[in-house]
Order: sequence, then structure tokens, then C-alpha cells
Amino acid sequence: MAKSEKTETKAKELKEKLFSVKKNAAAVMSEAELKKCDKFCEGYKSFLDAAKTEREATAFIRAEAESKGFVPFDKTKKYKAGDKLYYVNREKSVILAVVGKEPIANGVNLLAAHIDSPRLDLKQNPLFEKDEVGYFKTHYYGGIKKYQWPTVPLSLHGVIVKADGTKITVRIGEDEGDPVFCVSDLLPHLASAQYKRPATELIKGEELNIIIGSRPFKEDDASEAVKLNLMLLLNEKYGITETDFLSAELEAVPAFKAKDIGFDRSLVGAYGQDDRVCAYTELMAILDAKSIARTAVAILTDKEETGSDGNTGLCSAYLKYFIADLAASMGVRGRDVLANSKCLSADVNAAYDPTFPDVFEKNNCAVLNGGVCVTKYTGSRGKSGTSDASAEFVGEVRSILDKNGVIWQTGELGKIDIGGGGTVAAYIANLDVDTIDVGVPVLSMHAPYEITAKTDIYAAYKAFKAFIG
Repeated sequence: MAKSEKTETKAKELKEKLFSVKKNAAAVMSEAELKKCDKFCEGYKSFLDAAKTEREATAFIRAEAESKGFVPFDKTKKYKAGDKLYYVNREKSVILAVVGKEPIANGVNLLAAHIDSPRLDLKQNPLFEKDEVGYFKTHYYGGIKKYQWPTVPLSLHGVIVKADGTKITVRIGEDEGDPVFCVSDLLPHLASAQYKRPATELIKGEELNIIIGSRPFKEDDASEAVKLNLMLLLNEKYGITETDFLSAELEAVPAFKAKDIGFDRSLVGAYGQDDRVCAYTELMAILDAKSIARTAVAILTDKEETGSDGNTGLCSAYLKYFIADLAASMGVRGRDVLANSKCLSADVNAAYDPTFPDVFEKNNCAVLNGGVCVTKYTGSRGKSGTSDASAEFVGEVRSILDKNGVIWQTGELGKIDIGGGGTVAAYIANLDVDTIDVGVPVLSMHAPYEITAKTDIYAAYKAFKAFIG
């Protein structure tokens, strides 16, 4: 062998030993493992279709937990290893727990995902008629590109609470034969003035009006005849009057079904994958937990997309109180349990988009099929709003993933002065818990239709299962 060839061979060996190499999960997984990914994602797609709002996700999670032997948490009872508990907070968030063999004073292994997603909420006085077209006024929820939402078929989900306390569940636009709803947009031929608006105002918030009908009430020559006819239909179906909208929570979400994307069916396309992709993988991990050492707790929470404020978001105290009550039932202080606890904040990161490469720093971004993404810190600019996991905890998580054959990668949310975003990690870290973000890379995040890779989804499930033991 020539000297140059020996040098090249040596260099290759050293690179393989010393360099960090990104793996394409689909390339290194066996066919058997890829089939497991595909099978797992069939259940995931069913979850996405069934749970498009935080209330629906809560109901789904509760039903799945009960089917696996979980029972409502009772703080007056004493629990032993193997007991499975759940707590529902106001029908919008859930905590699941499996008691481990070790004393709870050693801490818990915590998983935290959110089950709310960007959407259009109906205002409290939503129904109006303009020029013989009926509309619902909306207020968008979370960070959206407003121009993406017109011309998308929408379904309506939520509850209406009448003055007598009767609660009516609404879900229209998902079943075959249901009507759907829509926000209109200008045709290109008449949009010359609209094109001159900045992108953030191509569609303004007050222009996100949902078309709900156009036929007038025919019995007499009344004003607002279209509104009257629509209100009559709603009264006949739900028994409500216009005043009942004041105590309603109604959310308009894309009516799309979750589908495979690509000739190879390697990707999942659906609404709400931020963060229900981590919610589902976290849920399946704790439902599958058996004979674990440390107590495992999985929280599936609300309000992350608007800053986690409110009594169903993680800026509130309900997680802290749950841990305190669980600890007290075993004769331990909650603060001591939290101080010894560790958390994977199960939230998504942005997947590198080859069509828009300029906003990513390629050495530090997540890619589709790169495995589950470990995000040491989030925030924006100078790491504002992040918990920034310690090197020790990152090393511990690395070890867990590697020992359990989990394909993983690291990533930031775009270039330093371009990107940024937050998760619930900081709020849990503020409880004196070691915390780091671990989740699935998402393409077209916060759009009405988001994209994930099946290999990354399955890697997230394996990561969460490995973490809780």
C-alpha cells in the first residue's frame, strides 16, 4: 500500500473514532425496526385525528390510562410500587404516575409535553352577518402565520355551557358528511393592494372571519335574516341562544386527517403535531412502563402555546401540588422529591428545511430522520427564557440514550439572532428539577399541516421509555 493510501486510511479511522457523525435513522435501522416505526405511527395518526384540542386529548389520554389500569389519584391513600395513578386538571391537562420500587424521596423521572396547538378561537360574541353572509369572529391562539389559515377547511370543536350549567360538546367537520367552515381570501386578480402589505399583515387578525352560512330566514322580511337562520339551526341542534356563546370555548382547527406523506410513506402530515407528537410518545412510554425503579410521572399540559399561564398551564402550581400530595401520602416532603427529580421536557424542535436553509446553522440543527432531538437550551437571542441544562445532566441523558440504542441528535431553533422559542422546560427547572428538552423535529411547525418523520417519532418513544426505566 502506498504511503498516501496508508495516510488516508489512518485519517478515515481517526475521523470515525473522533468526529461526531449524524446518522440517518432510516438508513441504519433494520427492516424489522422500520416496520415497528410504521406500526407505531398508525396509532399515532389515530390519536391525532381523535384529539385535535386539549379537551379531546385529555379525554383520549384518560380513557387509554384507565384501560391500562390507572385509577384516579387520591391524596388520602398510601401507594406502593406498581400502582398507577392519574389526575385530570379541569378537563384540559392530565398527570399520570407509576410508583417505582425506590423511595420517592429519591425523586421522580418526569416527562412533560403539551396538548394545546395553534388554532382560531371563537370570540365571546362571535356570530355576525355582513352583506348576507354569516360569520364567526375569531381570535387566533398561539404563534401562527395568519396568511396560512384562509381557504383551509376548518372543523369546530369545544364546549358550550348554558346558564343552567348544562354542558354541550361540539365537534363538527370531522365525520364524513359533516359540513366544514372556511376563512376566505382575495383572488390574485384583485389582490394588488393586498400584496403591498407586509407578510405579517397579508391577512390581519380581524380578517380571520369564518364563513358559516349564507341562506336567509324566509318567513318574513327581517333584518339579519342570514344570522337569524343560522341561530335557528344552532338552537334546533344544540338548544342554545346567542347569549350562550358568552360561556363557550369553541376552537376552529384544520379538518385534515393525519396522512402518510411521500411515495415511501416515511413521513406523517397532520395538524397539531407540535406538541402532540411528544404527547403521544410520552403517553405510550408511561402506559408501557413495568416494574420501574424510580417513580415515573408524565404530565400532558395546556396553554404552552400562549406562555403556559393560567391554571391549566405549567406556570401554575398544579404539578407542584400533585408532587407534594403524592410525596405526603408516602411521608416525604414534596420539595425534597422535586430537588432529586429529573425531567425530559418533551417538546418539538424545528427540522432543517432544505428549501429555506439560510435560517439554520447546519452544525447545530435537527434534521428529519436524524432521531429524537436533544435541545440543551431554547430561548432567543442571548438565551433569553431558557433553563439551559447542565453539562452533567446532558451527559446523563446521553448515556441513557446510547445504552438503550436510541438514535438521537442535537439542535437549536435556528440561527442565534433569527430563531428562538420556548418550551415548558424553564417552568419545571424553576421547581429545582434537572430539566432538558427532548423531542421530535417538525417541518412547517405551527402551520395548519405539519410534517414529522416516522423514525424520529419512534425514537422519541424509545427515548422516553428508556428514561423512565
